[in-house]
Amino acid sequence: MTTAGPKPAASAEEVEAAWNDNKLAQVLYHDWEASTYDEKWSISYDERCVDYARDRFTDVAGSEGWPYGKSLEIGAGTGFFTLNLKLAGVLAEAHVTDLSPGMVEAAKRNADTLGFAIEGKVADAEKLPYDDDTFDLVIGHAVIHHIPDVELAFREMLRVLKPGGRFVICGEPTRYGDYVARRLSRLTWWATTNVTKLPALSHWRRPQSELDESSRAAALEAVVDLHTFDPDTLVRMAERAGATGVRTVTEELLAAWVGWPIRTFEAAVPESKLGFGWRMFAYKSWLQLSKIDKVLSQVVPDELYYNVSITGVAP
Repeated sequence: MTTAGPKPAASAEEVEAAWNDNKLAQVLYHDWEASTYDEKWSISYDERCVDYARDRFTDVAGSEGWPYGKSLEIGAGTGFFTLNLKLAGVLAEAHVTDLSPGMVEAAKRNADTLGFAIEGKVADAEKLPYDDDTFDLVIGHAVIHHIPDVELAFREMLRVLKPGGRFVICGEPTRYGDYVARRLSRLTWWATTNVTKLPALSHWRRPQSELDESSRAAALEAVVDLHTFDPDTLVRMAERAGATGVRTVTEELLAAWVGWPIRTFEAAVPESKLGFGWRMFAYKSWLQLSKIDKVLSQVVPDELYYNVSITGVAP
């Protein structure tokens, strides 16, 4: 849904500099991602993603208190979580922040396209530019694993929340789940990029320049992805920051084992080869496996699942 032209991936020199400056790495990587992020992750603002965002929120935080009067998203990216939750009736007045200027602009463009008015600021989650007791809800999706000092970020969330306000952070990688997913992704990338070298399958191969750019982006991704989490350790971190009523839920076991290879395959082949039918196959497969995962959660330890979500309340 974003319209700005894509920025080139970070150069080898920029990647080298980013190893020693994580905030620079975050801005470089996410500015580059901003124009293609929705496409890369199959993000939309329709029933499919509205249901996904609402269900992920509800699984950890329930459905009481909707709509929250004034919400803030940290690390909002292109606005996926805020905008879909607003469409779902979870949020009223929405504010978004991100360390990446490109992402903030993308979120605001997406909101404009949907007919929403949102406020957006370039901001560091470790030092939010808002007064104490400002928001009823602070949210984030797949964000705190990018933040160097996660406990400080929790303290900032609690500071800007009104007493009794809630934070809801979803979609963070667990230690074991991330270990498995990354290895499945690497195997899929290796297999796809090598098999498509065969003459009979060469029309399924992306141009080498695009593959090289993806490889540079992957190198920078290794710089910006700082943490994986054990659910119990994450709870204790939020409690040390001052949160009350902290709880976590985990999701995606089989869904992650299949989903990550699918996403990697999509990144390795030309988009023109994958139409609406493929997208629906991938989505329905994820839905069915997620249902099985919920049943397995009765017997499978939570730390084996890929995603952990956490919520807590400001005292």
